[in-house]
Amino acid sequence: MTDLAADLAGLVVLLSDTQIANWCAALAGMAGPADGSLRVLITREPGTEAATAAERLVRAWRRHAPDLPGPAIALALATAAHVQERADNDRARLVISGPMTDAVPVRLTGAVVGEVVSRATRRLLVVSFAAYGVAEVTRHLLAAAHRGVRLDLVLETSTAEGGALRGAGGAEVFAGLRDVATFWHWPAEHRGGAASLHAKVVVADAETALLGSANLTDRGLSGNIEVGVLSHDRAFASRLDGHFRALMRPEARCFSRLP
Repeated sequence: MTDLAADLAGLVVLLSDTQIANWCAALAGMAGPADGSLRVLITREPGTEAATAAERLVRAWRRHAPDLPGPAIALALATAAHVQERADNDRARLVISGPMTDAVPVRLTGAVVGEVVSRATRRLLVVSFAAYGVAEVTRHLLAAAHRGVRLDLVLETSTAEGGALRGAGGAEVFAGLRDVATFWHWPAEHRGGAASLHAKVVVADAETALLGSANLTDRGLSGNIEVGVLSHDRAFASRLDGHFRALMRPEARCFSRLP
């Protein structure tokens, strides 16, 4: 049983709270690791990353505890997730995009971005150099806005608008959020030389922060090799959030609202 526990503990660091909840609900209706169990889990959480994790879960179930019913696996998975969440609150967690191994427990960038956005209840700060695609991120941001979360998006602009991006600016990518979010940029007259807005940050409620190398692009969140840190240190998250919000003040002569 310790082998199964180790496998489940390794899996929960890859999954979001929503994914775990969906899988626990599915597992509660299963008698055992039958051939159809993998299909049910993949249906509940589609996508390449989730499918790979589902294969690992079913393989561990069949190998280490085939006689245990689904509700027992669901309870074990939920318990592992709860323990992991409590541990996360006390330390920073490694977040990555790109290839991964079983050697080091890490979280996947795309899942973590969605999780941080989903946890916001009051305000959300999103900063990125490039933005492209990311339909799932947009969906999470819209859901946050609809539950009353204040959205502030600080995004680089195109070279035609005085920014450093050769392609479209982030505000164009997130055009669907125009009515529910405040967009900020770093106008050319406030920059020094060829400086660019290169930070990649997501902060929820000034309590949880994700920062790293990944842009808000499909490749940045999944395909590229990227590294980030997820922190639940409230003092740290508050300082990071406060830094960018101070740059939004007119007297800072840095960020301006996009019209």
